[in-house]
Amino acid sequence: MLGQPREPGTTINVPQTAPVVPELGSGKASWYGRDFAGKPTASGQIFDENLLTAAHRTLPLGTKVKVTNVTNGKSVEVRINDRGPFSGNRIIDLSRAAARAIGIIDEGVADVRLEPVTTSDGSQKLSTD
Repeated sequence: MLGQPREPGTTINVPQTAPVVPELGSGKASWYGRDFAGKPTASGQIFDENLLTAAHRTLPLGTKVKVTNVTNGKSVEVRINDRGPFSGNRIIDLSRAAARAIGIIDEGVADVRLEPVTTSDGSQKLSTD
C-alpha cells in the first residue's frame, strides 16, 4: 500500500507501460516527384524529389515528422518544406525518396501515421493545434 512501510525483501510490482508518443494524425499519404522538380516549395527551397521532404497543410515549415506506413511498418523522417496535399482526403504528400523509403511508389497512396520529431526551431515538443 502506498505510504505504508514494507518488510525488508518484499517486492513491489510496478506495471510497465510503453512510452506514449503523441500522434499528429493518421490518414492517406501520397507522393509527388518529377513534375515539381526544380520548382520552389512554400519554404522557398527548390523541390528535389531525392530529398526526404514532404508537404503538409498546417505543420510549421521546417518541422521534422516521422511517417509510418501502417500496412508494412516502414518509417521515414521527413522535413516539411511545402504546403499540401490539396487533392482527395490525404494528410501528407511525400517526396519520391520518402515514398520509396516506406514502400508506396507503386501504390501511389497508403495509410500512414504521423509522429513528431522536431519543430522548425529544433525543439522536441510539437503542438498539434
